[in-house]
Amino acid sequence: MLLSIKSDAKTQFIDITSKVAKIVGESKITNGFCHIFVPHTTAGVTINESADPSVKKDILMILNRMVPDNADAEYRHMEGNSPAHIKSTLTGVSVIIAIEDGRLILGTWQGIFFCEYDGPRNRKMHVRISTQI
Repeated sequence: MLLSIKSDAKTQFIDITSKVAKIVGESKITNGFCHIFVPHTTAGVTINESADPSVKKDILMILNRMVPDNADAEYRHMEGNSPAHIKSTLTGVSVIIAIEDGRLILGTWQGIFFCEYDGPRNRKMHVRISTQI
């Protein structure tokens, strides 16, 4: 299934947990795996705490410090979005989550986040539900 995501900031974590859970529920697969893949080189996906919004702000703050946009003169990529490519590499572009009894197996505080590093943009994510990896 293709999931559309619209970001509204240059860097942003968007909680997609409920959208993915809905896809899992509609799949009718009770035990298996959910694979999420982001087909973009300037975006990613991660699992982290979703209960406290300051956590995603803290993660973005540190990523932006580690890979600053204002160092453009030092980056060689001519398009000007090298920081976004680097951040995507750091978080990764896919996750696999176990499904048991028709539900995603996530920790109490965990959520799934689409990671925007070169927004705002309209993006796509692939979500596959299967009984095997």
